[in-house]
Amino acid sequence: MKKLGILLLTILAFIGCGDDKADSHIESNTQKITLKVGATPVPHAEILEFIKPDLAEEGIDLQIVAFTDYVTPNASLDDGSLDANFHQHKPFLDVLKADRGFALEPIANIHVEPIGLYSTKFKDIDELPHNAVIGIPNDPSNGGRALLLLEAQGLIKLADSSNLNATDLDIIENPKHLKIKPVDAALLPRTLGDVDAA
Repeated sequence: MKKLGILLLTILAFIGCGDDKADSHIESNTQKITLKVGATPVPHAEILEFIKPDLAEEGIDLQIVAFTDYVTPNASLDDGSLDANFHQHKPFLDVLKADRGFALEPIANIHVEPIGLYSTKFKDIDELPHNAVIGIPNDPSNGGRALLLLEAQGLIKLADSSNLNATDLDIIENPKHLKIKPVDAALLPRTLGDVDAA
């Protein structure tokens, strides 16, 4: 019963992610509902794949559309080609809505991916040399989260430690003269070998 309750909450969350334009894409007949959901491949599309068989048992045909960037799923939801999307936290959506004018509203919270500092060159944060190149996400909210992480580790100081939308221009102290390199978030894992840490 608990599993069914979680599934129903998930379904309700997905259906409410869009606006009225999305209703035209939900095809309903006596037994079956088609739900088209956009997601980033890892972990969101993987999570959806995990629940897909259970949803099928409940009469829901979950169609997962994978996107490798963070903007296109919102554009697709806004233009009505998706019924819902599953990939972002609210601060990211808020910035995107302000920048792009999307008429989207969240209807349920999802997990937030933990953010960490990774390196293939150094095993300890204290090993980072002066002038190390640090890759961070290039979108405002995730880039801000990355800078807040660097600040929490004592590597930099920001003008406002509560600004989730901080950029490298907000760094007021940088004792190791770290070089901050904004990169598309989806590409950060691929660039890990080209920077000192990301």
